[in-house]
Amino acid sequence: MAKRTTAKKPSGAKASARPPGKSILTPKSLEFLERYLNNASPTGFESSGQRLWLDYIRPWVDSYFTDPYGTAVGVINPDAKYKVVIEAHADEISWFIHYITNEGFIYVRRNGGSDHMIAPGKRVNIHTDGGIVKAIFGWPAIHVRNGKNDPVPTPENIFLDCGCSSKAEVEKLGVHVGCVATFEDEFMVLNKNTFTGRALDNRMGGFMIAEVARLLKEQRTKLPFGLYITNSVQEEVGLRGAEMIVERIRPDLALVTDVTHDTQSPLMNKVQSGDIACGKGPVLAYGPAVHNNLLRKVLAAAEAAKIPFQRAAVSRATGTDTDAFAYGAAGVPSALISLPLRYMHTTVESVHRQDVEHVIKLILATVRSLKAHEDLRYIK
Repeated sequence: MAKRTTAKKPSGAKASARPPGKSILTPKSLEFLERYLNNASPTGFESSGQRLWLDYIRPWVDSYFTDPYGTAVGVINPDAKYKVVIEAHADEISWFIHYITNEGFIYVRRNGGSDHMIAPGKRVNIHTDGGIVKAIFGWPAIHVRNGKNDPVPTPENIFLDCGCSSKAEVEKLGVHVGCVATFEDEFMVLNKNTFTGRALDNRMGGFMIAEVARLLKEQRTKLPFGLYITNSVQEEVGLRGAEMIVERIRPDLALVTDVTHDTQSPLMNKVQSGDIACGKGPVLAYGPAVHNNLLRKVLAAAEAAKIPFQRAAVSRATGTDTDAFAYGAAGVPSALISLPLRYMHTTVESVHRQDVEHVIKLILATVRSLKAHEDLRYIK
């Protein structure tokens, strides 16, 4: 993975612009959010983002540790026997360089659920040992397509062009099979209330759990248990980081946060995906992996703190790290608090600032409501 590049100062949309009313997000928080989102952390190559995250969270935790694959954990009360996890995942979708033609064109494979439909015309950063190499996803011009049988982007026909005329020229730049490419798009704010960019899935989660740690410290909250603020790697390829870290921590319960689909925009199917809206609060999931007794505590915390929330039925699996925690370490009571998001796995993923604040407040309120040594078993 290439060395970390320095993100630009907040510009144009002004990340620090605050909506009317009191906000729990500080200018320092928002400056970190922009740097964190703009930094590339592809699945399997999350280290630079994890360093940023640890640097930010370190003042608010008593200790921290990492595992061999890069999951990072900040701990409050590390000596406590009863362990509570709040968790998000750190990785973003990307592309692996797969094949370089003799003419210098580059074919790719997905690293996670990368969307081939949005690729043509996009600019990318290829991460090499020598630094970033710029490239673009090419595509035939509209002038040479006949309209009736236009090619459709597929994982097999999209390709990168880095301005080279031969394979040797590409390789001279340091690009080789196995390098990772990420879209170059960066963070912006729409209408002072919508955070937009790539990798909000799920570095918004990492940001939100870090803010919980900050608020606990600033408000001098004393917890009767150990709190493990966990930023897991490799979620996008099968919850792998969470599968590893749950065995290492072996927590007593877990609160997981990730994104879920807003279904209000055109072409979304509410019958299929439910009725979820950005701006209307966190989404609480119902399903076998979600522990009902823990969910009741989250609901009670939301109602006591007057935090709006929505509900979603996730059926067989949540598709998030909740599943790894629930079914790992001999079974960990787990709940999922989701952030509504539009345009998932694109470069314009969008969330409402108010929802971000409400998720932070809900995790904070739930953590504060928990007691040590609670027995959440259904049958005692």
